[in-house]
Formats: sequence, C-alpha cells, structure tokens
Amino acid sequence: MKKAAFRAYAELVWGWDEDEQRRLHDRRFQEQDYRIINLDGIDIGIISMSVEPECLFVNQIHVLPDHQGQGVGRKCMAYIMKRATRLGLKVRLQVLKVDPRALAFYKSLGFTIAEDTGTHLQMEGP
Repeated sequence: MKKAAFRAYAELVWGWDEDEQRRLHDRRFQEQDYRIINLDGIDIGIISMSVEPECLFVNQIHVLPDHQGQGVGRKCMAYIMKRATRLGLKVRLQVLKVDPRALAFYKSLGFTIAEDTGTHLQMEGP
C-alpha cells in the first residue's frame, strides 16, 4: 500500500531501499495504530494517527493511486479532525516538500505550514 502510494515521492528525497522500507514499516506497525481504509469491501489505503499531549498527529495516510482524487482522503481527514475536536486538540502532520498534491490537499482543508524541516513541511490544522 505504502509503496504504491508513496514510493515515487520517497525516491525523490531518499531513494527507495526495499529492505530499509520493510524495516521501517515493521517498526512503525508495532508502534503505531494502523487502520485500513476500506471502500465497498476493498482495502484501498491505510491511516495511522496518535494522540499526543498537544495534538492528534497523523503519522501516515496513504490511498492507492487508483482511488485518489475521489474524496477518500477528505473523508478520512474529516474523521480525524472531528476526533481531534472531541479531544480538544489540534491536528498536526507532516508532508514531503516534493509532494505538491498532498500539500495542496492539506491547505484546502485549512492546514497551515508551521515549520520547514528541509525535507518536510510540518502542518497544523483547524
């Protein structure tokens, strides 16, 4: 899922090392709460978030390319933002600077850039 949705952007920044990506995934899968995005019985993406003292942090959200641009990400983010509101928290995430589509998506949801780390833009939402 991650490879299909994210590999092209990762290659631009770090290159893609399959073994290293597998190690990262295995570690993150143990540490993070992953949810599968399912549409009409088909698994089309993943999402992972964590509740932190000052925010609800979106660790990862990946939607398979064939299902992008159809409102799936927007529905997922609406769920996340609603959950954060119930918890009295802001939503924070990071996006690769080489991914202008994701940046535009988050800006359209009201997210603003809080910090530039060089490779990523740290963003905070409503």
